[in-house]
Amino acid sequence: MWSGSEVEILARAVIRAPSVHNIQPWSLDLPGMRAELSERTDLSLPEHDPTGRDRLISCGAALENLVLAVRVLGWATDVEMPPGPGPLVAVVTTSGREPPSDRELHAYAAISRRRSHRRPFAAIPVASSILGPVIGQLPPGVGCRVLGAGDKDFLAALLERAARTIQRDDGVQRELEEWTGDWRSDGIGDGLLRPGYDKAGLPWAGLVRRASLVPDVRTLARRLDAESILLFCAKDDDRAGHLATGVAMQRSWLAAIDGGLAASVLTQLLHEEHVRERMTAELNLPGHPQLIMRLGYPDGHRPS
Repeated sequence: MWSGSEVEILARAVIRAPSVHNIQPWSLDLPGMRAELSERTDLSLPEHDPTGRDRLISCGAALENLVLAVRVLGWATDVEMPPGPGPLVAVVTTSGREPPSDRELHAYAAISRRRSHRRPFAAIPVASSILGPVIGQLPPGVGCRVLGAGDKDFLAALLERAARTIQRDDGVQRELEEWTGDWRSDGIGDGLLRPGYDKAGLPWAGLVRRASLVPDVRTLARRLDAESILLFCAKDDDRAGHLATGVAMQRSWLAAIDGGLAASVLTQLLHEEHVRERMTAELNLPGHPQLIMRLGYPDGHRPS
């Protein structure tokens, strides 16, 4: 049986995982010396996430945090992801004692510091030596493309078009309002912390609201060019691929935090199917685009 202190460490790590609109669509059970992570389909976003892709990506991020927590407790782990449509997404089983690696210790320490930085970044380029560890630990089936200048021009045009479409979507806007609120002081739990998205404003920051300022393509491209943009792709656009994408996202995000960077993730615009189709074709992607990650150095303001 897990000890009381171990249960607290595991639960805190899972709670700290990022999730779509911060709805935390998972549950954690700890029978024996196992940890079972399940998807909560009752926490659904039918307008924003009709296929449940973002929900499973969120579960993958929670799984990565869970495994890190088990590892820093000094346990070796076996991870099983059951196939099929059931709620159980992963089982983590201990398999003897094993000290965590330096990478795992650093990643676990970054969990409590991870935030979504929806503001512009400082005008400091991110060196390739810093980006290397960020994208160097991807699980099988997930790839990551670092976008170049020409890619960003193309991305800007797609984002501008998709942002205007989303602004006019009454269902998406109503759902976004329902899942956001003023009552949170820490940005953790049901609902997204309102100050986090109100100050974002622009579509590359992750959420597009009716009041969001959508700049012209040239302005948007110039702003994107000042950031490091990562595009995560999955070989298979299915349950396993979405979970693996969540694991990859969280590994990269925690590595970025450990390297002194800030980040935020964008998925809303990728639910416009024409955006995904054009990205795949024009950028010659090796798989199905799942999410976009912005990276950079904090601008001096506390990330929200």
